[in-house]
Amino acid sequence: MSSNDAELDKRLEHARYDSRASQRLAEGEARGLLLGSVALPLMYRAPYLYYESCVRSLAGPGKRVLELGSGAGLHTAVLLETGAEVTATDISLNALELLARSVTEQQGRGRLRTEKADMEKLPFAAGSFDLVVSAGSLSYGEPSQVDREVRRVLAPGGSVVCVDSLNHNPIYRFNRWVHYLRGERTRSTLSRMPTIPRLEALADGFRESEMHFFGSVSWAMGPLARLTGESMASAWSDRIDRWVHVRASAFKVVLAARHLA
Repeated sequence: MSSNDAELDKRLEHARYDSRASQRLAEGEARGLLLGSVALPLMYRAPYLYYESCVRSLAGPGKRVLELGSGAGLHTAVLLETGAEVTATDISLNALELLARSVTEQQGRGRLRTEKADMEKLPFAAGSFDLVVSAGSLSYGEPSQVDREVRRVLAPGGSVVCVDSLNHNPIYRFNRWVHYLRGERTRSTLSRMPTIPRLEALADGFRESEMHFFGSVSWAMGPLARLTGESMASAWSDRIDRWVHVRASAFKVVLAARHLA
């Protein structure tokens, strides 16, 4: 894909998310957006619960945390709950406005900064953060540029935690292609959907790293939940992940790369 095509896709994504957030602002929807994993159906929560546990282990009072692609703040709550100083970034000003309006003083409004930013060209000085996090946003930037910027803005000893979809299961790839044909995705996000080698490249240079895989049969969970209920479907999803080689068929992955050398 050419750089011109990628830039066009970026503008399309910007317009899509800005419009969506603008509508929610117009409708007065702000409070109650910072929901994290509990906003998701039970059978899809496991990777986000693990992501949140990793964040809690690395963030805390006095820590400087950068969130890439925060959107309206669905996964920002857990960052603020740790007591950290949080900078939430996104290309959509409307989404960031929605996020800023939704945060109360009790949730940590005084520790939240929002800034419009392209993750390929972050407007921060080198060594500005102790932790960089991303929840589902890695496909919105060119991998090598994003990785370079993440390392640049991290302080020595800093860490990265991300949760995202994987690109190797043909069922999930087909589903994303359908969404692309419907105009709900751009071609760039399809080609940049994380792979295991791409995540290994992101983890390069850290003293410790690990990947955990989830959702080998997530594609079947919707119909199963309608038959058995979400709780039973979630239990079966977790059980199957323990039985099979989930890395080979996973829908989601959590990467925790600790202590940048």
